[in-house]
Amino acid sequence: MNRGPGGEQLAPVLAAAPAADGEFVEITDADVEQVVELWRTCGLTRPWNDPYVDIAEARAGDGSTVLVARAGGRLAATAMAGYDGHRGWLYYVAVAPEQRGTGLGRAAVVAAEAWLVARGVRKIQLMVRTANEDVLGFYGRLGYTDQECTVLGRWVESG
Repeated sequence: MNRGPGGEQLAPVLAAAPAADGEFVEITDADVEQVVELWRTCGLTRPWNDPYVDIAEARAGDGSTVLVARAGGRLAATAMAGYDGHRGWLYYVAVAPEQRGTGLGRAAVVAAEAWLVARGVRKIQLMVRTANEDVLGFYGRLGYTDQECTVLGRWVESG
């Protein structure tokens, strides 16, 4: 039985769940507008985080990606995954409202986890905004638990 650094049992990688119409693939230029539209529809964007910049930065290096899936010919789900050299992170897990309850959210997490595990990640984390308590049950059913830490941040000038 594998154990983490604190002695906790390591969770197995989640088994793939079927996506509605297809597999999760990396975002293309043609997907960007639909991805931003989905994120806005799902309430994931914030004025201080330009989603176009987030997408461009995720696509710029080997340590992050945006994965997308389609249903009925339309972009229906996304997950951004990134590896900071220490942990894997999930961001922008989104499912079109009309596709919720179909397993596509679980499939998005599974696809992002697989992408991270393929890069050697052993621990995957995500942040949930305090106003988004409804999603905690979803992540709990997938084995995610409160890590008993507070995320602090500070904006700095760049360039």
